[in-house]
Amino acid sequence: MAGTRLAVPVVALGLILAGCESSGDDGHAQGATGSLSTTNDINPKDRSELRDGGNLRLAITSLPENWNTLSVDGNDGQIASIVRPTLPRAFKTDAAGKLSIDTNYFTDIQLTGTNPQQVTYTINPKAVWSDGSPITWEDLRSQAAAMSNADKEFLIAQTFGFDRVEKVERGVDDRQAVITFRQPYAEWQGQFAGEAFLYPKSVTANPEAFNKSLVDGITLTAGPFVVQSLDRTQRRIVLGRNPKWWGDTPKLDSITFSVLDSSAFLPALQNNEIDAVGIGTIDDVRTARNTPGIAIRRATSNFWGHLRFNGAPGSILEDPKLRVAISKAIDRQGIVTAIHNGMVENPKPLNNHVFLEGQEGYQDNSAPIAYDPAAAARMLDELGWKLNGDVREKDGRKLEIRDVMYNSQGWIQMAQIIQQNLAQVGVKLIIEPRPGQGLFTDVIRPGNFDVAQYSLSGDAFAIGDLAQQFAYNPDDMQGNYGRIGSPELNALIERTVSELDPKKVIELANEVDRKVFELGHSLPLYQTPGNVGVRAELANYGAAGLASYDYTKIGFVK
Repeated sequence: MAGTRLAVPVVALGLILAGCESSGDDGHAQGATGSLSTTNDINPKDRSELRDGGNLRLAITSLPENWNTLSVDGNDGQIASIVRPTLPRAFKTDAAGKLSIDTNYFTDIQLTGTNPQQVTYTINPKAVWSDGSPITWEDLRSQAAAMSNADKEFLIAQTFGFDRVEKVERGVDDRQAVITFRQPYAEWQGQFAGEAFLYPKSVTANPEAFNKSLVDGITLTAGPFVVQSLDRTQRRIVLGRNPKWWGDTPKLDSITFSVLDSSAFLPALQNNEIDAVGIGTIDDVRTARNTPGIAIRRATSNFWGHLRFNGAPGSILEDPKLRVAISKAIDRQGIVTAIHNGMVENPKPLNNHVFLEGQEGYQDNSAPIAYDPAAAARMLDELGWKLNGDVREKDGRKLEIRDVMYNSQGWIQMAQIIQQNLAQVGVKLIIEPRPGQGLFTDVIRPGNFDVAQYSLSGDAFAIGDLAQQFAYNPDDMQGNYGRIGSPELNALIERTVSELDPKKVIELANEVDRKVFELGHSLPLYQTPGNVGVRAELANYGAAGLASYDYTKIGFVK
């Protein structure tokens, strides 16, 4: 199953993923058609085959706005990719999204009761924060309280089900936490997993610490790597080995993240300045393939691009019928064919907001917004938006909508196709590219758009993300940046999140998805192919699908 946890500019994919099999001589993406649940290409090697040391060099589009990924300002896949090697998670996942306990941090995690629901976490006795202090039940309790939404001063990105927790208690000792739920929570395994990293209690103790203490950087961590340096002048972050790390010694000495414009990513790979980059066009695939020392790795990725509509009161797209009409005028198949032709065989749009194609639960629920420009035009007429020249008007207002996206060739190309589609039915699309820095904090989250283009990441925890993306509470927006929803959808999400039968959860989640389409909430476009150019000798890093990386095993072949 795949979630919709982190908003991330699609160009940032080069940081976090890579791909499967090598391309054929024609540059086409052979092997890129495997389903997400079966395909994984990370050039797996045993630790003994890797040399000790080395620096993994990656590119990012901006420095973190907030290193607390649980906060609204830190809820970004790019930030998660930076902190992931430094923080604990309860579970790791394989390519199919199957869970196993990350025993570096927890020796045991059990559902120890169902009435009431109760989960017991037993912390690895060796696990310590980077200052040497032990990780204890109090860290879990503090994070649960911060994420509960009981105190609105905590600017959380989502609750991860902690709004359903009654209490967190000490178990047999300080290394055990017992969580008791007030209401059932289907995705309890995702509360300290996926992108829900465990932070020290100093970060989650009060709203001031939660919202502000990690704005300028992060110091107390507990992974195989720590932040060694943050250079704002050079716009560079370096992670180094954690001297307090109790697990296997990382093969790498360091991981370096450098801020580059997206147009510089591939040239930087060619010039041996970075070691891995996501590749978005067939021309770039050919360029990377013809670069000595570069391998093309492929697998269907867990990132998906979409359009997010702004339906806030007073916005031009406030009416759901108008949003659906506009959706029906957009040729999603045409977009995917143009963007992914040659990258994958038979490119097709993504037709579900909750599950990714190839995963259990995925089905096509997109009928309400099926491409039909004639029907779209009729709907616009019926809604009172009449053609006046090339652009429709209603009550003296032109049907002009602002489309905001990260300033990259791929996003702009998509916007131009959408612009042409909408012009055919009398809707004017104004394309507004923006820089990566501040895109979410200053533009998308405040709602300064009519339509926004960005990517979301899926993971093994789809259900816990439903409320974040699709529930609407004017006082608690979370990730619903378009401010679109309904009491009926909220109630359906609540039913889904409370269901403990996995089959019923999937049925209910697809009901949620159908309702989301009917509301014109947002428009899924495509699942990214996951083509990545990487340094050929780089091992245990690549197209992970839903799998989590073992950062102690990433390295360079001897």
